[in-house]
Amino acid sequence: MSHISPVAQRLRIIFGKSSSLKYTSNLDIAKIWERVLRRADLPILYTQGFNTRPRIQLAMPLPLGISSECEILDISLRKHINFDESELRDQLLAVSPPGLTIQAIAEVDPRAATLHSLVDSAEYRIRFLDDIDPACLRQKIADIMGRESIIVDRIRKRKRSVMDIRPLILDLYLDPSDDLIAHLSVGDRGNLRPDQIIELMSLQHLHHSVHRFRLHTMQD
Repeated sequence: MSHISPVAQRLRIIFGKSSSLKYTSNLDIAKIWERVLRRADLPILYTQGFNTRPRIQLAMPLPLGISSECEILDISLRKHINFDESELRDQLLAVSPPGLTIQAIAEVDPRAATLHSLVDSAEYRIRFLDDIDPACLRQKIADIMGRESIIVDRIRKRKRSVMDIRPLILDLYLDPSDDLIAHLSVGDRGNLRPDQIIELMSLQHLHHSVHRFRLHTMQD
């Protein structure tokens, strides 16, 4: 017997967070979106059971303190809506907190794969606020990219493990502004955070900012 999906429509929102919002946890970001969607009066589909929640999904957790312009949110609706992207963006932003931006809104197939299974890498822009010689950065980049393996110890849930993180570093380079661009693996094949790269380069003592500007999916 075939089952009819309760999802009438699925919307995908590309959004960003900046200023004080970058210090908001992923759990709280999800709660913020719940409030925004309710206030915007969209026909959100809710889960069943005693503690119902909106059927929304964030693509990939963003570490605290990192700003972004490329976060992905999928929203399931209980009925189909015809919308103008610009008008819907304004409708959502009118009830959003400062620091939340919306880059795009599009309709996607309700049967499409989950976001977490699609995203496999992310690009970060690391800007050092203290003075550092670009030549020094280039040398550190060359040292890392030239290594066949980088073995590190990890402790998770009181268990220690050893792993090679070199395959998770997809690219490191300086852009024309001498900001460090780090293309790192995320998702099922392994996660590497930009702070781990900064520590690997022995630059954690320098003041810096980190911005995630692109999420890559297997469809790219």
